[in-house]
Amino acid sequence: MAIEQSVRFDHVGISVPDLEKATEWYCATLELTAAPAFAVTGTDLRGIMLLHEASGFRIELLHRPGARPGLTPSSALEAAGTLGFGHMCLCVADVPAMYDHLIAAGCTTRMVPSPSPRAGATVSFVADPWGNLIEVIDRA
Repeated sequence: MAIEQSVRFDHVGISVPDLEKATEWYCATLELTAAPAFAVTGTDLRGIMLLHEASGFRIELLHRPGARPGLTPSSALEAAGTLGFGHMCLCVADVPAMYDHLIAAGCTTRMVPSPSPRAGATVSFVADPWGNLIEVIDRA
């Protein structure tokens, strides 16, 4: 079966320990707009979809009481050593400026802006306040 041309990536889901604080942080830091929160009937799972109006990317934050922390990688290389979700990536025009913005917003450094293995690009990695990896690249 061939994949239809209309297929596109929709969103990434991230489990967080505090839905309200994570919503506030992601909306303020990445200029996202929150849709109404939702709850999955018959479960203790709650969530909220966040939208970047200008580009259309979305992040779904999920919260389930009692969820346990998973991998908190110190680098992209370490994240790639565990099967499953490793990081999300934001494409920007100015990697050093976005890196500085994310650090000022409470992220921690995983890799300072550096030349990417992709010729002509700059890349950096940070971890959000809950340890999730965020790559920033310019794809020049």
